[in-house]
Amino acid sequence: MKIEEVKTKTDSELTYELDKMKKELFELRFKSRTAGNASPARIRVLKRTIARVHTVRHERAKQARTPPRARDKVT
Repeated sequence: MKIEEVKTKTDSELTYELDKMKKELFELRFKSRTAGNASPARIRVLKRTIARVHTVRHERAKQARTPPRARDKVT
């Protein structure tokens, strides 16, 4: 999932997607440790997408905490 796609989703959609991706990542890690046939590329993609989701959620929380005056200032 690209960052543009992540930014268009709502917070509840992001939470749902994040839970789903974390579960898939857990299963892939478990597979790689036991059977050794999990795709390293898929693990890498999942980790990056999870990081993107966390970044967008943090940006939104930070934006909500910022006072209106500070948001409107142009430097």
